[in-house]
Formats: sequence, structure tokens, C-alpha cells
Amino acid sequence: MLFDSSIRKELSRSFGATLVVLVTVVMTMMLIKVLGQASRGSVDPSDVMLVMGYTVLGQLPTILSLCLFIAVVATLSRMYRDSEMAVWFSSGQSLMSFLRPLMRFSWPVMVVIAVLALLVWPWANQQIVQLRAQYEQRGDVERIAPGEFQESSDGTRVFFIDRERASDTQASNVFIVTNEAKKDTVTSARSAHLEVQDDARVAVLNDGQRVEKDKNKQGLKVSDFKEYGTRIGKAGAVDLNDSYSVKNIPTQNLVTSGEPRLRGELGWRLGLAIAALNFVVLGLGLASVNPRAGRSSSLLFALFAFVVYYNLMTFSQSWVSSGKVPLWASFTLVHGATAVLAWVLLYFRSHQRSPLQWLRSKGARA
Repeated sequence: MLFDSSIRKELSRSFGATLVVLVTVVMTMMLIKVLGQASRGSVDPSDVMLVMGYTVLGQLPTILSLCLFIAVVATLSRMYRDSEMAVWFSSGQSLMSFLRPLMRFSWPVMVVIAVLALLVWPWANQQIVQLRAQYEQRGDVERIAPGEFQESSDGTRVFFIDRERASDTQASNVFIVTNEAKKDTVTSARSAHLEVQDDARVAVLNDGQRVEKDKNKQGLKVSDFKEYGTRIGKAGAVDLNDSYSVKNIPTQNLVTSGEPRLRGELGWRLGLAIAALNFVVLGLGLASVNPRAGRSSSLLFALFAFVVYYNLMTFSQSWVSSGKVPLWASFTLVHGATAVLAWVLLYFRSHQRSPLQWLRSKGARA
């Protein structure tokens, strides 16, 4: 009982500290990224914190896996360094005995990782896409602040209306500058109002003048009008199909689909849950202290192993998505090979032998 509780308590402290640090770093990076998107007009400035929260929530499976891996390696390395492992070994415990307390601590985290990867990940991406689509597909008139020049959503037009507005759908003293590939246009009108025509939002200008200049020709074309309409966007609800992505598809839809890119996304989500189990076994095998290599050598090697494993998962997703490798083969090559490597490493560490010594002993017997 003392053996299990002491290890799990130290794992909890290490896991909590690592989680706070990594979440803080990821939140800072995501905040900078989302603020940049807001400055470019891709995200509503009022939704910056919401988009950042959804983004961090979608990244939590990877963060939790890394925290679990670091906690295992850091805790066991500290026990090696302070000779606690020697005490446990002399009391009859083997390296394999550490698997039980590690798994008892890790299984709730693994369940959370699986839920986040399979359910929360697509939901968070759907929320981000919806927020961005709603902001990007607003009508240009909704972007206009009375008395201020405002650029349209596509950057080709600049609007100005008088500060006095009769309603949200009507305006007076309207000024529009349009910059197109072949011509520039300046349109002014005494008043304007919105209409919906064939599922399109149209701004109808009244009593105005339109000046056109062809970029390839000399001179100006001036025309007066009593009524002039210009399309400013779609009517009705936001269509999310324009931002369709496999990341937004629920997991149950991926399971029933045989399309390669959907199978690749399914493999990625399932792989995040399987990788957490491999990280626990691999962390137990990697944890050690080499006085000549420094106190943090095992931790640095563990981080390197995490990066390699994570990149292999990304490569396997692209292989499955392109149809080069079936899903079962990618799981065997990446997760199966990693599991075998972790258990082989743990076997040699528990028997205090290296693979080279094992091969030499086999050769000597032969």
C-alpha cells in the first residue's frame, strides 16, 4: 500500500505542475495566434477568448499525453537519482512492479484523453468554424460604423455613411469606393436601404452618381442614377459547408465511412488514446539517471521520443488519408511497433541487461 500511494502521490504532483505549465504556454501561443487572426479580420475581436478556449480544448489530448509522459519519466528519474529505486528493489520490488501504480494513476487520464479526442475535438472545431463563418459572412452594411470609413469583407470596397441613420436597414449620404481588377469605381447616393433578392442581400442606392475609371484606358465615365443595386452578401443563416473539414465531423460518422481522408482522421483520434498507454510503458523503460550525462538527460530523451512518435502519427494520418496505407496497417506500423519497442526496452531494463549483452549471450550459447 505504501509503495503504491507514495508513487501515485508524486506522480500527481509532477503531473499537475507539468499540466499548469504546458496549458499556460499553449494558451499564450493560442492567444497570440487568435489576436493576429482578429487583426486580419478573420475572427470577431469580441470572440477572441472564446476561440482561444475552444482551440486549447481541442489541443488538450496532446497536452495531457505529454504531461503524463513527462510525469512518469520525471518521477522515476528523481527516484533513481535519490536512490529510492535501490531501496524499493532491495525490498523485493522489481521494475515491472511499478506498472501497477502507474496504470492505476494513468487510467483516468487515458479515459479523459479518449473522450477529448473522440468527442470534444470535433465539437470544439465545429464551434470555431461557426464563429469564424458567422463573422466572415456578415453583410458589409453590418460592418459599417456611421461616420467612419469601413472596408468590406473581401477588401475590394470601402463604405461610408452619414451618422444619422433611420434604422439598421436604411442609411443616408452613402459613399462607396470599389477597387476591381480592371476598373475603379466611386459611387455616392443620398440614401440607401437593404433588400433580399434571390437569397442575396442587395443594397439599393437612391439618387446618386457613379464614376468609373478603366485602368487600361484614359478618361472617366460618369453616370447619374435614380436607383442602383449592389450585392453585399448572402441572406439567411450561415452555411458551414464552405468551411467543411474532416476535423469537424463527429467520430461516429467517421466509423461508418470508408473514405480514405475520413479513415485517416479516425486513425488520428484513436491513435491519441492508444499513444497515452504506450507513453506510460515507454516512460517506465526510459526513466533512468546517468551521472555522466546529467540530471535531465532522460527527460530530454523522453521529449525527443515524444516528438518522433507524434510526427509518426501525423505521417500515418497522411498515408491513410491519401490511400497509400490502410488504417490497420498504419496502427501496426506506428502504435504496434512503438508498443513492442516499449515492452522490449522495459524487459531489458528490468533484467539489468542491454540488447548488445543479450545478443552476445545468445552467440556464446550457440
